[in-house]
Amino acid sequence: MTEFQTLIKERRSASNFVEGYEVTQEALMNIFEIVKYGPSAFNLQHTHYITVLDPSMKKALKEAANNQHKVQTASAVIIVTGSKIAHEQAGTIYEGLHSLGILNKQEYDLMVSDTVNFYHAGGEVFKRDEAIRNGSLSAMLFMLAAKDQGFDTCPMIGFDQLKVKELLEIDDDQEVVMMITLGKEKVSSRKPRGYRKPTSEYVTFIK
Repeated sequence: MTEFQTLIKERRSASNFVEGYEVTQEALMNIFEIVKYGPSAFNLQHTHYITVLDPSMKKALKEAANNQHKVQTASAVIIVTGSKIAHEQAGTIYEGLHSLGILNKQEYDLMVSDTVNFYHAGGEVFKRDEAIRNGSLSAMLFMLAAKDQGFDTCPMIGFDQLKVKELLEIDDDQEVVMMITLGKEKVSSRKPRGYRKPTSEYVTFIK
């Protein structure tokens, strides 16, 4: 089995964490330095991570998450958001390609306008869907990168989004995608892995 396969199979959604285990900002930044290489639509990099280490804010987030114990015991609570206006940064994102001479001025202008027009044509629902799609894609990479660095995580949707936005002063242009708790799993309380469908039940080949 390759290291990648081992990583995939060993990653679990932790239901409880070792209380009092501290994670440093440096350790988290090492994870985020990997995450930035993940894919995003049109390379717009929609995703933003709000990383909460403060105990009092974690307590408030626990209340917003239906008092789930793992939010309090986690070393860090990460709120993943996706920008609904990421396309407005297309000019800045693509400027490097122009500066390096990979794109000439005409190609650069066309690339920017095509991207912006595509999002405008999609409408508000599409922009929200894109924020969630790209935020989810990035979040999965974050959890794998965290596991590679020796940390355990749990993706969560069981929380009051409006309360979380209020607590963390999240702008309306940002869609809250999910909450991720991170720390060292309390393995003694781990439950058996849930049922996984046989591959044949979720894969279809069109020949």
